[in-house]
Amino acid sequence: MTLDQATGYPPNGLLPEDVRANVDDLYRDGITARRGAFSVAWVDALAEDVEAAFQEARTRPGGAMGRGPNRWYVEVHPEQLRGFVDLVSHPWVSAVSRAVLGDDYRIVEVGFDIPTAGAVNQPWHRDYAMPESTREKHRLDSLAFNLTLVDTTPDMGPFEIAPGTQWDDGSSFLHGMFPDRSSYPRYESLAQRKLPQRGDVSARSALTIHRGTANHSSLSRPVLILGVVAGDEVSAIEHSMAVTRSYWESLPAEVRAHLDCPVVDRLVPITQQHTIEGLVMGEA
Repeated sequence: MTLDQATGYPPNGLLPEDVRANVDDLYRDGITARRGAFSVAWVDALAEDVEAAFQEARTRPGGAMGRGPNRWYVEVHPEQLRGFVDLVSHPWVSAVSRAVLGDDYRIVEVGFDIPTAGAVNQPWHRDYAMPESTREKHRLDSLAFNLTLVDTTPDMGPFEIAPGTQWDDGSSFLHGMFPDRSSYPRYESLAQRKLPQRGDVSARSALTIHRGTANHSSLSRPVLILGVVAGDEVSAIEHSMAVTRSYWESLPAEVRAHLDCPVVDRLVPITQQHTIEGLVMGEA
């Protein structure tokens, strides 16, 4: 992590020891969090944009990918979200990204997951197969930042994670992502259910075994997800986000330095690419 020479602090103003605790969390548990990072009003405005994007995506083939019954994932373009710049330039988000992934970290994906009423337990999984850099060097080279858009309650199908399982070998997992059901008792013994509230943001290794749980409420539980990778990471996942030239030129230089996507004259609606998850979890 690069420190400001005048103050000895990271350039975003967070104390090094604050960031170090989060890095320790990520390497030990595979997840960490910052409570109250954003205002409730800001989150509510973001939720409006997510709902509009969700409704649009569901009007076209491939716009929303089923990740289990009554559960969808939608990748979007940054300028569909009024809060995108606030999110990626937030001091905690940028400090954790830099501390874990290096100064040249890249922002490669933004999307949202929505389990609606009637969503069921997902199979335990990780979001991609373990890369060689992690297997051989015990190194995390990507992070997923999660931002809940509602106040989560126990009946809404909370996110469930098995701390420490980001280091599980996974060579026997289906597609490198889905462990055999015989290992479920271990994950269930480790499992922690998270109940974030509006304004909270978490960071996790997407290798940490996790699942969405059954939504017994009458409400949806939308979560925004930001994907960030190390500068030398070679991803097996095809990312589709893009920005228009006018939007690119309006971005702060610090955001442009980390945003890894094409600059285009016109945005094309995204067709979702995460087909393996959809096939294994069952289409919505």
